[in-house]
Amino acid sequence: MSDQDDSKIHPLPAQALEERAAELSGKVAEAQNNPAESQIVVLAERQEPAKAPRVLAIANQKGGVGKTTTAINLGTALAAIGERVLVVDLDPQGNASTGLGIDRRHRKVSTYDVMVGEAPLREAVVATAVPRLSLAPSTMDLSGLELEIGQARDRAFRLRSAIAPLNNGKFTGVGDFSYVLVDCPPSLNLLTVNAMAAANAILVPLQCEFFALEGLSQLLQTVEQVKSTLNPDLSIHGIVLTMFDARNNLSNQVVADVREFMGPKVYDTIIPRNVRVSEAPSHGKPVLVYDLKCVGSEAYLRLATEIIQREKELRAS
Repeated sequence: MSDQDDSKIHPLPAQALEERAAELSGKVAEAQNNPAESQIVVLAERQEPAKAPRVLAIANQKGGVGKTTTAINLGTALAAIGERVLVVDLDPQGNASTGLGIDRRHRKVSTYDVMVGEAPLREAVVATAVPRLSLAPSTMDLSGLELEIGQARDRAFRLRSAIAPLNNGKFTGVGDFSYVLVDCPPSLNLLTVNAMAAANAILVPLQCEFFALEGLSQLLQTVEQVKSTLNPDLSIHGIVLTMFDARNNLSNQVVADVREFMGPKVYDTIIPRNVRVSEAPSHGKPVLVYDLKCVGSEAYLRLATEIIQREKELRAS
């Protein structure tokens, strides 16, 4: 199903995508051979003050639907096509941090320190081996955050306040971020509410399984509650269908049902079930670095370009 839609979703030609992804893969290899060069500084042609980044929360209260995998690989794919991306790991399990190769010993400042107000977000940011992709790592300390700040009046706005000054004093293309991707925990707790309150839009990974729509309706109710009380500009950016198996009739039925229920909110790109996508995190690498040519990598590159195209349409409207 996804193959027949490919022609509609490439704002970049396929050859250009291939070249940019190959360039990214080459730069990653160079960075791994020369760790000191992994933080690449791009000189701005024009010294324009940086704008606020677009903030996308990757959320679904169900576990195992591909939130972290999507955060890691979408971030890598956006970096491959020229965006400057920060992944904010807001899950106490810290899988996004591990999947991007940041060892627990190197998480000196974490999102926990940011959320309790002990450090600015910039202090938590670390470079990854992927050029133009950075990470704010998490630790298990986040699991106790709700008990610590649950009575604070600004408890739902801690992340928004942390992101607001992120690009202050920066110029476009020099140390700024164009996108912030927030990897949420698999529950609708205070951490997820913070992500929704800070986000411009929500990206929802949805596994092609029987209970997908049931979980989606609950998430949509939460989004409406956040819109009415905390963030009136919040929107659903899109639904990305993950772990699709074309051999499974149920997967095809779920795709049809979700498209009927959500209409154009569902991305054309479908992320297939792919063993290379599953293997990559154990090596501390995004799948685009682990195996650029696999179908999972190709799907995330298509998703990134589709998101950029949708962003252009949103701005135009």
